[in-house]
Amino acid sequence: MIDVYRHDAHKFHGQPHETAPEEFAGVSANRSVPHGADADAAALSRPGGHHDSVVPTHMTRYRLSLLTGAPTVMTDGGSQATVDTDVRDLLSVTDPEQAHECWLRSDVATLFNEAVVFPYTSLKYHTLLVAALCVNYRDGHSFEDLRLVVDEAGEIVPHRTVYAGSRFGLRIDVHDGDRPAARLGSRPWRSWASIWARLTDHPLKTDHDKWDMTLDANLRRIWAWSTALQYLEEFAGLRPSP
Repeated sequence: MIDVYRHDAHKFHGQPHETAPEEFAGVSANRSVPHGADADAAALSRPGGHHDSVVPTHMTRYRLSLLTGAPTVMTDGGSQATVDTDVRDLLSVTDPEQAHECWLRSDVATLFNEAVVFPYTSLKYHTLLVAALCVNYRDGHSFEDLRLVVDEAGEIVPHRTVYAGSRFGLRIDVHDGDRPAARLGSRPWRSWASIWARLTDHPLKTDHDKWDMTLDANLRRIWAWSTALQYLEEFAGLRPSP
Protein backbone atom coordinates (compact mmCIF):
# COMPACT_ATOMS: atom_id res chain seq x y z
CA MET A 1 0.00 0.00 0.00
CA ILE A 2 2.88 2.41 0.55
CA ASP A 3 3.45 2.54 -3.22
CA VAL A 4 -0.18 3.62 -3.65
CA TYR A 5 0.43 6.77 -1.60
CA ARG A 6 3.50 7.58 -3.69
CA HIS A 7 2.22 6.57 -7.13
CA ASP A 8 1.52 10.14 -8.26
CA ALA A 9 4.60 11.80 -6.74
CA HIS A 10 5.45 13.11 -10.20
CA LYS A 11 2.36 15.33 -10.15
CA PHE A 12 3.82 17.41 -7.33
CA HIS A 13 6.53 18.55 -9.75
CA GLY A 14 4.60 18.55 -13.01
CA GLN A 15 6.44 15.58 -14.49
CA PRO A 16 4.78 13.13 -16.89
CA HIS A 17 4.40 9.64 -15.45
CA GLU A 18 6.30 8.08 -18.38
CA THR A 19 9.53 9.94 -17.61
CA ALA A 20 9.21 10.36 -13.84
CA PRO A 21 12.04 8.88 -11.74
CA GLU A 22 11.37 5.72 -9.76
CA GLU A 23 12.69 7.33 -6.59
CA PHE A 24 11.77 10.50 -4.72
CA ALA A 25 13.83 11.68 -1.74
CA GLY A 26 15.45 8.24 -1.57
CA VAL A 27 12.20 6.23 -1.54
CA SER A 28 10.43 4.35 -4.31
CA ALA A 29 7.80 6.40 -6.11
CA ASN A 30 5.73 6.64 -9.28
CA ARG A 31 5.11 2.88 -9.36
CA SER A 32 2.04 1.34 -10.97
CA VAL A 33 -0.96 0.66 -8.74
CA PRO A 34 -2.33 -2.91 -8.81
CA HIS A 35 -5.87 -4.09 -9.56
CA GLY A 36 -6.64 -1.17 -11.88
CA ALA A 37 -7.44 1.02 -8.86
CA ASP A 38 -5.73 4.11 -10.27
CA ALA A 39 -7.72 4.05 -13.51
CA ASP A 40 -10.97 3.45 -11.64
CA ALA A 41 -10.29 6.29 -9.20
CA ALA A 42 -9.48 8.57 -12.13
CA ALA A 43 -12.80 7.65 -13.74
CA LEU A 44 -14.58 8.84 -10.58
CA SER A 45 -13.36 12.39 -11.20
CA ARG A 46 -12.62 12.84 -14.91
CA PRO A 47 -13.65 11.29 -18.21
CA GLY A 48 -11.27 9.12 -20.17
CA GLY A 49 -9.51 10.08 -23.37
CA HIS A 50 -7.93 13.36 -24.42
CA HIS A 51 -9.64 16.58 -23.37
CA ASP A 52 -8.93 20.26 -23.71
CA SER A 53 -8.57 22.18 -20.48
CA VAL A 54 -11.85 23.21 -18.88
CA VAL A 55 -10.04 26.44 -17.85
CA PRO A 56 -7.71 27.36 -20.75
CA THR A 57 -6.16 30.21 -18.77
CA HIS A 58 -5.02 27.88 -15.99
CA MET A 59 -2.60 25.20 -17.17
CA THR A 60 -0.52 24.46 -14.08
CA ARG A 61 -0.35 21.62 -11.58
CA TYR A 62 -1.77 23.87 -8.86
CA ARG A 63 -5.43 23.31 -8.11
CA LEU A 64 -8.13 25.90 -8.70
CA SER A 65 -10.42 26.24 -5.71
CA LEU A 66 -14.03 25.57 -6.59
CA LEU A 67 -14.99 27.60 -3.53
CA THR A 68 -13.03 30.77 -4.32
CA GLY A 69 -12.05 30.37 -7.97
CA ALA A 70 -8.45 31.22 -7.09
CA PRO A 71 -5.33 29.10 -7.59
CA THR A 72 -4.47 27.42 -4.30
CA VAL A 73 -0.77 28.24 -4.60
CA MET A 74 -1.71 31.92 -4.43
CA THR A 75 -3.90 31.57 -1.36
CA ASP A 76 -1.84 29.11 0.67
CA GLY A 77 0.59 31.73 1.93
CA GLY A 78 3.56 29.37 2.17
CA SER A 79 6.82 29.60 0.27
CA GLN A 80 7.87 27.16 -2.45
CA ALA A 81 10.55 25.85 -0.08
CA THR A 82 7.89 25.10 2.53
CA VAL A 83 5.76 23.32 -0.07
CA ASP A 84 8.73 21.22 -1.20
CA THR A 85 9.58 20.28 2.39
CA ASP A 86 5.98 19.29 3.16
CA VAL A 87 5.80 17.17 0.00
CA ARG A 88 9.06 15.45 0.92
CA ASP A 89 7.79 14.73 4.45
CA LEU A 90 4.49 13.38 3.13
CA LEU A 91 6.09 11.00 0.64
CA SER A 92 8.82 9.83 3.00
CA VAL A 93 6.47 8.12 5.47
CA THR A 94 7.24 4.39 5.40
CA ASP A 95 4.39 2.87 7.42
CA PRO A 96 1.28 2.37 5.22
CA GLU A 97 -1.32 3.16 7.89
CA GLN A 98 0.60 6.22 9.02
CA ALA A 99 0.89 7.31 5.37
CA HIS A 100 -2.90 7.03 5.07
CA GLU A 101 -3.44 9.25 8.10
CA CYS A 102 -0.86 11.75 6.86
CA TRP A 103 -2.68 12.05 3.53
CA LEU A 104 -5.99 12.57 5.35
CA ARG A 105 -4.43 15.44 7.32
CA SER A 106 -2.29 16.84 4.53
CA ASP A 107 -2.58 20.48 3.54
CA VAL A 108 0.14 20.42 0.91
CA ALA A 109 -1.61 17.70 -1.14
CA THR A 110 -4.65 19.95 -1.44
CA LEU A 111 -2.61 22.47 -3.43
CA PHE A 112 -2.36 20.22 -6.49
CA ASN A 113 -4.85 18.93 -9.01
CA GLU A 114 -4.98 15.34 -10.21
CA ALA A 115 -5.05 16.44 -13.86
CA VAL A 116 -3.98 19.80 -15.26
CA VAL A 117 -6.85 19.94 -17.76
CA PHE A 118 -9.31 19.42 -14.87
CA PRO A 119 -7.85 21.95 -12.41
CA TYR A 120 -10.66 21.71 -9.83
CA THR A 121 -9.81 18.07 -9.11
CA SER A 122 -7.67 17.25 -6.08
CA LEU A 123 -4.51 15.15 -5.96
CA LYS A 124 -5.10 14.58 -2.25
CA TYR A 125 -8.50 13.02 -2.68
CA HIS A 126 -7.60 11.18 -5.87
CA THR A 127 -4.82 9.44 -3.94
CA LEU A 128 -7.13 8.56 -1.06
CA LEU A 129 -9.71 7.19 -3.51
CA VAL A 130 -7.02 5.07 -5.19
CA ALA A 131 -6.03 3.64 -1.81
CA ALA A 132 -9.63 2.83 -0.85
CA LEU A 133 -10.34 1.09 -4.14
CA CYS A 134 -7.02 -0.75 -4.12
CA VAL A 135 -7.43 -2.21 -0.63
CA ASN A 136 -11.00 -3.31 -1.36
CA TYR A 137 -9.97 -4.91 -4.66
CA ARG A 138 -7.02 -6.56 -2.92
CA ASP A 139 -9.47 -8.14 -0.48
CA GLY A 140 -11.42 -9.68 -3.35
CA HIS A 141 -14.27 -7.19 -3.70
CA SER A 142 -15.44 -5.72 -6.98
CA PHE A 143 -16.50 -2.13 -7.59
CA GLU A 144 -20.19 -3.03 -7.56
CA ASP A 145 -19.77 -4.36 -3.99
CA LEU A 146 -18.66 -1.01 -2.63
CA ARG A 147 -20.51 1.70 -0.72
CA LEU A 148 -19.87 5.22 0.44
CA VAL A 149 -20.27 5.04 4.22
CA VAL A 150 -20.68 7.89 6.72
CA ASP A 151 -18.70 7.39 9.94
CA GLU A 152 -18.46 9.27 13.22
CA ALA A 153 -15.87 12.03 13.46
CA GLY A 154 -12.49 10.68 14.49
CA GLU A 155 -13.17 7.16 13.26
CA ILE A 156 -10.45 6.22 10.77
CA VAL A 157 -10.59 2.91 8.93
CA PRO A 158 -7.10 2.22 7.51
CA HIS A 159 -6.89 2.89 3.77
CA ARG A 160 -10.69 2.98 3.43
CA THR A 161 -11.45 6.39 4.98
CA VAL A 162 -11.37 9.00 2.20
CA TYR A 163 -12.50 12.05 4.20
CA ALA A 164 -11.91 12.83 7.87
CA GLY A 165 -13.72 15.98 8.99
CA SER A 166 -14.42 17.45 12.40
CA ARG A 167 -18.10 16.43 12.17
CA PHE A 168 -18.04 13.14 10.26
CA GLY A 169 -15.91 10.90 8.11
CA LEU A 170 -16.47 9.11 4.81
CA ARG A 171 -15.09 5.77 3.72
CA ILE A 172 -15.43 3.36 0.82
CA ASP A 173 -16.13 -0.16 2.00
CA VAL A 174 -18.34 -3.20 1.52
CA HIS A 175 -19.73 -3.11 5.06
CA ASP A 176 -21.65 -0.16 6.47
CA GLY A 177 -22.30 -1.43 10.02
CA ASP A 178 -25.76 0.16 9.94
CA ARG A 179 -24.23 3.55 9.20
CA PRO A 180 -25.68 5.84 6.52
CA ALA A 181 -24.47 4.52 3.17
CA ALA A 182 -25.10 4.34 -0.57
CA ARG A 183 -23.87 1.84 -3.14
CA LEU A 184 -21.40 3.17 -5.69
CA GLY A 185 -23.04 1.39 -8.63
CA SER A 186 -21.91 -1.03 -11.29
CA ARG A 187 -18.92 0.91 -12.66
CA PRO A 188 -16.70 3.86 -11.75
CA TRP A 189 -17.78 7.18 -13.24
CA ARG A 190 -18.31 10.78 -12.14
CA SER A 191 -21.20 9.92 -9.85
CA TRP A 192 -20.58 11.86 -6.64
CA ALA A 193 -23.79 13.93 -6.77
CA SER A 194 -26.04 10.92 -7.26
CA ILE A 195 -24.29 8.87 -4.55
CA TRP A 196 -24.43 11.74 -2.06
CA ALA A 197 -28.15 12.18 -2.80
CA ARG A 198 -28.80 8.47 -2.21
CA LEU A 199 -27.27 8.21 1.26
CA THR A 200 -29.75 6.54 3.58
CA ASP A 201 -29.26 9.39 6.05
CA HIS A 202 -27.27 12.61 5.82
CA PRO A 203 -24.65 13.92 8.22
CA LEU A 204 -25.66 17.54 7.55
CA LYS A 205 -28.38 19.50 9.31
CA THR A 206 -30.28 20.58 6.24
CA ASP A 207 -33.55 21.27 8.04
CA HIS A 208 -32.42 24.45 9.79
CA ASP A 209 -28.67 25.13 9.36
CA LYS A 210 -28.03 27.58 6.48
CA TRP A 211 -24.36 26.57 6.14
CA ASP A 212 -25.33 22.92 5.84
CA MET A 213 -28.12 23.76 3.41
CA THR A 214 -25.66 25.56 1.14
CA LEU A 215 -23.06 22.81 1.40
CA ASP A 216 -25.58 20.07 0.68
CA ALA A 217 -27.04 21.93 -2.29
CA ASN A 218 -23.60 22.37 -3.85
CA LEU A 219 -22.52 18.79 -3.17
CA ARG A 220 -25.59 17.69 -5.13
CA ARG A 221 -24.24 19.64 -8.14
CA ILE A 222 -20.68 18.31 -8.19
CA TRP A 223 -20.10 15.08 -10.10
CA ALA A 224 -16.31 14.62 -9.80
CA TRP A 225 -15.42 12.78 -6.61
CA SER A 226 -12.07 14.38 -5.80
CA THR A 227 -13.51 17.83 -6.54
CA ALA A 228 -16.46 17.21 -4.22
CA LEU A 229 -14.36 15.87 -1.35
CA GLN A 230 -11.97 18.80 -1.66
CA TYR A 231 -14.89 21.23 -1.71
CA LEU A 232 -16.25 19.57 1.42
CA GLU A 233 -12.93 20.10 3.19
CA GLU A 234 -12.61 23.74 2.11
CA PHE A 235 -16.19 24.60 2.99
CA ALA A 236 -15.83 23.00 6.43
CA GLY A 237 -12.75 25.14 7.02
CA LEU A 238 -14.74 28.34 6.48
CA ARG A 239 -17.65 27.41 8.74
CA PRO A 240 -17.80 29.61 11.87
CA SER A 241 -17.24 27.86 15.19
CA PRO A 242 -20.48 27.15 17.06
